[in-house]
Amino acid sequence: MAIPMTLPVLAFALALVLGAGSAASGQPDAASRDVIRGFTVSDISGDPTRPRRHFRIKNPKFLDATEAEAIYQRLRGRMAAGYVLSGRRVYSGWKRYNRAPYISATHGRRYVNNYANARGAAYGRFEEAGRLPVGSIIAKDSFSVTEDGAINPGPLFLMEKMAKGFNYTSGDWRYSEIMPDGSVLGVTRGVNAAAVEYCIGCHLAVESQDHLYFPPPAMRVGK
Repeated sequence: MAIPMTLPVLAFALALVLGAGSAASGQPDAASRDVIRGFTVSDISGDPTRPRRHFRIKNPKFLDATEAEAIYQRLRGRMAAGYVLSGRRVYSGWKRYNRAPYISATHGRRYVNNYANARGAAYGRFEEAGRLPVGSIIAKDSFSVTEDGAINPGPLFLMEKMAKGFNYTSGDWRYSEIMPDGSVLGVTRGVNAAAVEYCIGCHLAVESQDHLYFPPPAMRVGK
């Protein structure tokens, strides 16, 4: 099980994302280059330990649905193997509610997919879903494709409906972000909560639909 990141570990992980690289050489090592490709410091909005948005891909490549799905099918095993190192339940066997990955501007211009567990099956009614029950989990995995040909797994974004009173502002949703190596960037009311606080603000824009966003209509697969 991956150990949740303390603030010093979080700072180190963010240094890799921001391109700090090897302390000895002052240059990114091979592993760091894979992590930081497609990012620059200017792409981060606000304090990296308390960002105001997702880390953003600088030069995404726009693919058609067939191309995006083919890449995803090649990557998905590697992605799942990384996420599961977090010790969190992930989304194996859950229903996917989009027919192919699509670029999400609000998730850093990564390609994403929308999954829900059986408890959250009403998600498949999209804007008619109403308020999902306690125990519903929405999972959004991600990967990036850039104009220079780089293809990399991205974070796994989770929102889990908690008992009433967990967090009024978030509509009782708990947000988590798991990095491709299984490290936990942040969890609402948990480890490094400040790192995922912006999720609450973004989802407040759709408070009337239980703080839920849905795939673009052309990409949807219903319940």
